[in-house]
Amino acid sequence: MDFELWLNKLSDFLVTAGVPAEDAQMAALGLVFLSLTLLSLVLVILLLKRNLRTGKVRDDVASAEAVEATGTVAEDGLAEGAEQAEVEEAPVEGAEKPSAVPLVEEGAVSLFQRMQKGLAKTRSSLVGGVDALLGRHARFDDEFLEDLEELLITADFGMQTTQSLVQALTGRLEGIDPSQTDQLHAVLGEEIRARLKTCETDWPTPDSRPLVIMVVGVNGVGKTTTIGKLAKQFTDQGKKVVLGAGDTFRAAAAEQLEVWGARSGAEVVRHNEGSDPGAVAFDAARAAVSRNADVLILDTAGRLHTKVNLMEELKKVRRVVDREIPRAPHETLLVLDATTGQNALIQARMFRDAVDVSGIALTKLDGTAKGGIVVAISSQLDLPVRLIGVGEGVADLRPFDADEFVAALFANN
Repeated sequence: MDFELWLNKLSDFLVTAGVPAEDAQMAALGLVFLSLTLLSLVLVILLLKRNLRTGKVRDDVASAEAVEATGTVAEDGLAEGAEQAEVEEAPVEGAEKPSAVPLVEEGAVSLFQRMQKGLAKTRSSLVGGVDALLGRHARFDDEFLEDLEELLITADFGMQTTQSLVQALTGRLEGIDPSQTDQLHAVLGEEIRARLKTCETDWPTPDSRPLVIMVVGVNGVGKTTTIGKLAKQFTDQGKKVVLGAGDTFRAAAAEQLEVWGARSGAEVVRHNEGSDPGAVAFDAARAAVSRNADVLILDTAGRLHTKVNLMEELKKVRRVVDREIPRAPHETLLVLDATTGQNALIQARMFRDAVDVSGIALTKLDGTAKGGIVVAISSQLDLPVRLIGVGEGVADLRPFDADEFVAALFANN
């Protein structure tokens, strides 16, 4: 009855508004129906928005938990953040702060202990996995070899290197007692060592100063940090160092390098953001020669190894430097992130073919259990690993020593 009364009042209102009396009742019903429909639609939209926000929060939490649990980021064939073609380690607000890296190490920790600590995750995964296999297998049969192959692949030795190791071990296991883990450790260590390409521990010695090191790599691998640590190490040796801020695309890249320069005592040559990297290389080379510097280290913008035009720009920088300093750069150092696993191998192959890479700096080795990537890069690409990062300190950027690496890998915890 109340609804009919309300409907009659609405009809009377419509009549006064000009609706014919015979159509007023139907118009009132239509208006009520339309209002209810619109109200229902608004409620549905509000509920959908709420569900979407709730789902996003759940996804973000799940993603964060997954990253925390695994220590890795999902890959699609490129390094983390690689789809941002020219943006390196972090944006302006989150730019990597060199001040967080200690320049003075605490305690009298030996270099070998530092290496051993940095390889703890890889040692636990590889050596611990081998010992677990020995506990499950009473003899070195086909099943043991299959499990060992799976373990090596999991440690990022790569399929090619893994098959080579397993094939070599097959012929050597007959004289080993399965109950003696040290025997298998020794044989596996020898085979790994045989696949590590060695290089001179010292940097190249050019006919005349300066030594020119060009640093390349994709986004987010730690090029600027590596350059800063290298600069500090060189200046600690009494060498005069000039840094060329060739990453002119990434916001605050030059400022970040200047902070490292101030902390290490190196001079920084830079241009405005967006300038031609070749022009920066030209001025940096001129400055290094005129100021009688011992070392010139050239930073470069983050590059996608799949972008031909960006690789061509790196070749241009090389040509510019070579015109000013004959046969420079004397070292083209490719920085790779060890935590990216087999993707680092892909990057190394592409950069080697494009810009004549002469050495590898493998960072963040302490943050991964897949240190086998060192062996994969060295054996499959015939490229020497010159530097490895096994911690955040300046001294934790270490010249790579194959014998020390194997010894630390199989050292007792």
